[in-house]
Parts: sequence; structure tokens; C-alpha cells
Amino acid sequence: MASLNVGNLGEYLREQRRNAQLSLRQLADAAGVSNPYLSQIERGLRKPSAEVLQQVAKALRISAETLYVRAGILDAERDRDDVETRAVILADPSLNEGQKQVLLQVYESFRKENGFGADADAEVGTADGTASIPEAGPKQTAG
Repeated sequence: MASLNVGNLGEYLREQRRNAQLSLRQLADAAGVSNPYLSQIERGLRKPSAEVLQQVAKALRISAETLYVRAGILDAERDRDDVETRAVILADPSLNEGQKQVLLQVYESFRKENGFGADADAEVGTADGTASIPEAGPKQTAG
């Protein structure tokens, strides 16, 4: 069975919990998870969901993204930046849904042009997996 940095995550959580001067039980209560479950996470026996990691991060007053990276949910800093950028676009109340989708398509087309985001077609592309935004190139003028 392959481990996805679960041991590294557990060690990191234990260190953060100790730095916060919390017992295992106190952190479990604050995060809304069971004491045995949190113990198993710290020992590298369980891989928690993103929701559980978010609750634990909130209880420890640390970044949930840091825990996501350590757990293998986010691959690297670039992935975090991409997720944050998409979230900001989707949360912008000044844009309607159509505008948000077009903006995400433009964003994705630029990421692909620069060698990133090859697996995001299903999220912002068209049904056939291609972007509906033309590639940026030299501006053509008539005449």
C-alpha cells in the first residue's frame, strides 16, 4: 500500500500541536474529530480528508494549504496558487457566471501555453476538452 506523505503529515501535526501546547485530546475536541482518529493521523496510520485537515488547521491556527501539501492533496506551491486564483475568480460578486467561465478559460489557456494545467480541461474547457478561446498571437489588422 503506497503512502502519500501520511507519516510526514503526522509528524508535522504532532510538532504543531506541541508548539501550540495542546494535548491530543484538546486538539481533537477543537477540530471536532475523535481522539483515537487524530492519534492515528499523527502516527501515520490514517490519511485524513481535506475537510478534517481544514478543521485541524483551524484549531492549530495554521494554513490548511500547508497541510494539504504535506498530505499530498496539493502537489506544490503552483497548485495552491492555481486553486486560489480559481477560487477568487469564482467568488467575485461583480462577475456573472458566464463571465467567470470565460475568464477561467482564458486563464487556463495561458497556463497551458506556459506548460501548466494540462489536466484541467474538464473543469473549464468545452465538451471536447478544447478551450474555446483563440490562442494569443500577433494582432492582425485589415488592409
